[in-house]
Formats: sequence, structure tokens, C-alpha cells
Amino acid sequence: METGCWLLGGEFEDSVFEERRERRPGLPASYRAKRCEPQWFYEETGSSDEVEALTLKKFKGDLAYRRQEYQKALQEYSSVSEKLPSTNFAMKRDVQEGQARCLVHLGRHTEALEIAANLENKATNTDHLTTVLYLQFAICSSLQNLEKTILCLQKLISLHPFDPWNWGKLAEAYLSLGPALSTLCASSQKQNSFASGDKTIKSSFTHSGKDCLLCFPETLPESPVFSGEASSSNNQKNEKALKNIQNCVAEKREAVLLETQMKACASFIRTRLLLQLTQSQQTSFALERNLRTQQEIADKMKEFGFKEDTLLLIAEVMGEDIVPEKIKDEVHTEVKCVGPTALTALVIASSKEFEDKWFRKIKDHFCPFENQFHTEIQILV
Repeated sequence: METGCWLLGGEFEDSVFEERRERRPGLPASYRAKRCEPQWFYEETGSSDEVEALTLKKFKGDLAYRRQEYQKALQEYSSVSEKLPSTNFAMKRDVQEGQARCLVHLGRHTEALEIAANLENKATNTDHLTTVLYLQFAICSSLQNLEKTILCLQKLISLHPFDPWNWGKLAEAYLSLGPALSTLCASSQKQNSFASGDKTIKSSFTHSGKDCLLCFPETLPESPVFSGEASSSNNQKNEKALKNIQNCVAEKREAVLLETQMKACASFIRTRLLLQLTQSQQTSFALERNLRTQQEIADKMKEFGFKEDTLLLIAEVMGEDIVPEKIKDEVHTEVKCVGPTALTALVIASSKEFEDKWFRKIKDHFCPFENQFHTEIQILV
């Protein structure tokens, strides 16, 4: 056949026409996997490969961390971090995370948070960001900072809304927040002071900023009824106004505690809904854990004392997006490799943003009192 008649791509490799090698009689040589003895990396000290030598040091740090020898582990991790080439991003992240976790156990939380913030800024995909958020969650939990712990969980949920275990942790965090709010309110109410010569009623309620879960005004607006030159009749009005304000604050406290319970209840209900959905796909210890957790949630639901129609409403709202096909796509979704700016857009910026998204419908039905609080304060004064 002439060369011009060959079709494009129709040529054959020469290897196709080669004769196959004859098989040798007898059994093939057995495969022997390399067997490493425990703590083998302590013996491997003469490696000429710099990366391999650093990997061995990292293993030593990992073992020290497992043995709870945190200072020794930190030294190993720090030594590796200093010598690692700038191009070895994967090991650099692992080592820095190890450093941060050691610092937490050593009580050096500020340094740990700085490392976590640096890792967050350098994250380039959702897996990196998820790891960093779990690290920040561990640090804030160790600090017993409930507000930041809750925010970390909310960010994790915004990345992985169908993970039942993060929802369960969030519910537990809200439950822990309830007693803390109650204690704060009780101690602050005792410290509230009223003086007839003052132009304002001062409150000792403190908060960390606009995203605080419990915020009260530090001062009430100036009003002539609180003038130091008021007559005895005005003094009676002052006392009545103060009592009304104290009653209003007490009602607000109850409303805040009720709202916190509602958020905990809603988070537990979503946890149970997600566990029920995955139950049919599980066996053995995974199924046992699933069923045990569902029973624990059922027991806690009884403690809330909410009416059945309220629980049904919460379940309806928290399960609106739970569709088996959608969850299947979420589980098998590819890791999103994007820049830090795009990653930031994937997570919520504040607790308010998260709670407006997930709890607003329930809150409007459940806690109408909160919207009236500040208006009532102004009317009273």
C-alpha cells in the first residue's frame, strides 16, 4: 500500500509485532514488603537526602506529641520548619499545625492563634481551610472562649453543611453558652447602680463587639426624670422607672436564654435528621455510634420541654435542604482549589450571618419579644 493511503493515526507501534517473552517455569519470586520496626526512624540517622532527614525528624516530633511530651515535640517541629525548603508546602503545613497544637498544650495560645491565622491566609483549597478551622476550634475550645468556639463551628458548617457531627458540637456549645449567659446576667444585675444625681443608669454588661451573643446598652438615654434636682414625686417616678427597666432587662435575659435553647434544639434536630439519612448506609461500629447519638439527642430533646408543634416547625425548617441526591453530590464533591479571597467567600463572616441564615424563620416564630426590647426601653425612660 502506498504511503499516501495510510490513514491518520493508523500506524502501528513496532512492539505490536514483537514476539512475547516466554514464561519461565516454576513459581514466581515472592514479593517481600519492607518491614519497619517500631520507632525505626530513630535508627535512620545517616540519610544523605535532606528532605528524608527532615521527614524523620518530623516523625520523632509526632511520636513525642503522642507521648504528650509537648515541649520536645515543639522543638522537633520548629527545627524541621526552619530547614524546610519554601517549596515543600505540604510538610510545612503539617509541621506548623503540629507547632500550634503543641503551643496550645503548653498554654501559649496567642502564638498558636498566630500560626493558625497564617495557615488560614495561605490556604488555597477547601481541605486546607477545613483543617485550619478544626485547628482554630481546638485552640478556642482550650481557651474556653465559647463565642469564638461557636464561630469556628459555624464556619465549618458553612463549608460542610451536611456533616452531622459539627452540628452536634454546635448544639453542645450553645448548651454550654446558656449557663454562661445566665451567670453573666445575674452578676451584672447585682452590679447595676442607680444614683439620683446621675443623668444615666449605668449597666456593667460587657461585650466583645457587635457580634456578641448577648449585648445590652452600657448606658440608658438621658432623661429629665433622673435629674438630681427632682422633687420627692419625681423620686418615686425614678424608682418606678428603674423597677420597670430592671423587669424589662430580666425579661430580656429570659428571652436570650430561650433563644439560645432554641438554637441548641435546632442544631440537635438537624444532627438527628442527617444521621437518620445516613443510617441505611452504615454498619458495625459506625451504625452503633449513629443510633447511640440519635438516642442521646432524643433524651436531650425531652429536657427542652418544647411543644410538639414547635419541634415539628424546627424540624421542617432545619430539614428544608436535606435531599438525598444533594447530599450525595456534597459527599463526592471535588476539592475546590481557589485563592484565599475566594475561600473567604465560602465561609460566613459572623455569627449573625450564620444565625440569620439558619435560625431566622424559627426565631421570628419563637422569640418575637427581642424585636420589641429596645423600643420598650426608650418608652420607659
